[in-house]
Amino acid sequence: MKIMHAGLIVAELERSASFYEGILGLKRIERPDLGFDGLWYGLDGGQQIHLMLLDNPYAGCDKSEHGGRDNHLAMQVDNFTEIEGRLSAAGVTYTLSRSGRQALFCRDPDGNTIELTA
Repeated sequence: MKIMHAGLIVAELERSASFYEGILGLKRIERPDLGFDGLWYGLDGGQQIHLMLLDNPYAGCDKSEHGGRDNHLAMQVDNFTEIEGRLSAAGVTYTLSRSGRQALFCRDPDGNTIELTA
């Protein structure tokens, strides 16, 4: 088995695009009409991230301060130092992995936790 895609709920597509494209460097791919707005991003190996512009049933729920102890999407990056620098330059708060490995946890503009690892 492999993960085909991860779906994340967002509130504003352009704000989300600024994060996923501008900071993380992901590339948008074609998305069919599904009856609601969203954006799709292609990853290596045919995997995808699907951003869905829908009402969030989890709005207002408390989240862990450290994203590694929350539902999260983990992605391996080619250059950990570069992505860490881009997050810092954009003012995105993150925490380093408590395991000591080269990984960090941040949240997208809608509070979805993203793990980035070397």
